Amino acid sequence: MSHNHDLGEVNGRSNGVQINTNEHKLNYREPAKDKKPSLKVTEQLSQLRSRLSDIIQEHHDDYYLHKWLKARCYDVDKAETMYRNSMDYRRSVGAETIIERYEPPQVLQEYLTGGFAGHDKEGSPIRIELYGHLDMKGIMYSAKKVDLEKMKVVQCESTVRDWKKQTAKLGRRVDGLTVIFDMDNVGSGALWRPGLQMYLHVVKVMEDNYPEMMKRMFVVNAPRIFPLLWKICRPLISEDMKNKIHVLGGNYSSVLLEYIDAEELPVFLGGLKTDSDGNPRCSSLICQGGQVPTSYFLTNTADTSSMESTCIGTGEKFKMDVKVEEPGSILRWEFFTEGYDLGFGIHRLGDKGKAIDVLSSRRVECSMVPEDGHVVCDHIGEYVVTFDNSYSWTRAKQLYYVIEICTSDSFTENDIDDISKRGSRTRISKSLVTTKF
Repeated sequence: MSHNHDLGEVNGRSNGVQINTNEHKLNYREPAKDKKPSLKVTEQLSQLRSRLSDIIQEHHDDYYLHKWLKARCYDVDKAETMYRNSMDYRRSVGAETIIERYEPPQVLQEYLTGGFAGHDKEGSPIRIELYGHLDMKGIMYSAKKVDLEKMKVVQCESTVRDWKKQTAKLGRRVDGLTVIFDMDNVGSGALWRPGLQMYLHVVKVMEDNYPEMMKRMFVVNAPRIFPLLWKICRPLISEDMKNKIHVLGGNYSSVLLEYIDAEELPVFLGGLKTDSDGNPRCSSLICQGGQVPTSYFLTNTADTSSMESTCIGTGEKFKMDVKVEEPGSILRWEFFTEGYDLGFGIHRLGDKGKAIDVLSSRRVECSMVPEDGHVVCDHIGEYVVTFDNSYSWTRAKQLYYVIEICTSDSFTENDIDDISKRGSRTRISKSLVTTKF
């Protein structure tokens, strides 16, 4: 059976991006025995082992070292650097004992989605990620970057320990990790660039310190905006990782069951597995996430480095004209003030310049927690975003904001570079008008 999927069309709707991630068959195969490396690779392994003689651990055999070579395209110099950097990183976070020693913040325990839920037919652990239920913004406002990194290390170390148990149980080497990436409930909030940047960062932590851990990833319930997300993320994912990602269609359960026994697959994904109380989502194993309460938010969490800013004087309005050229485009916003509330609204210019409300103006408390949201622009034309301080005759407002139009073709190479370096910023051309009352 071959499962080829053109990601330019998801759920029957074209998004203008042609992507193929599954260009090979996904038929289940029995676990292969360890193959002997070629003579050239054997020489490279010997060279790498010799170079690492001062720090290499006893249990790191040629099978393990081969992962580092493969991760760096068999460049011995780069593989050595990668290994040494990883050993330094592992010491800095205490990876060997992190599972016993590290106590994650409560917010991560309760709202960082995902979990391990069994083993595939080859004996490898299965991790299920509920990306559509992950409040990445709430997580980032409530936890430090180092804690998110440590949580990823905990997950990876748990995988390594599971391999050892499964190897002893099955009497053969068990390796790899199968991930089911469930995108049910994903909306345009997933386009929030600081969140994408952070998520890709923790994935890079895994790739840099646990090479070749990912065996395969199945993406299920892909939303209409998936091609756009893929276009943003693809340049930041290694080629090897891309080849392991398989986006499945509506019959995904049958494909998953080729690799996973029904007893090991939760009911909500098409298997038979439940919690002891019959919960089909296996919530005792898989954190279900949800919106993070503001009571968890830390102080001074807003990052203004990637935002535009302006001061709106007393009795003034700040307007931005936004041109929408493609029906179905998403107009996104995020903003906050250094103090007090602010009016916010959006209208579209209809025939003869008539203003048609898209989002009625209302006063928003945005000084404690940034306000964010989106609207789908079904009509092309001119839209006007208005920040309103006209009701205030005593206080000017310092505003920080991001306004952007998202379409399948709206992300350039420079934009993608921004994600990997800084995160979000306003990209669209703007015409600014300040109206005095």
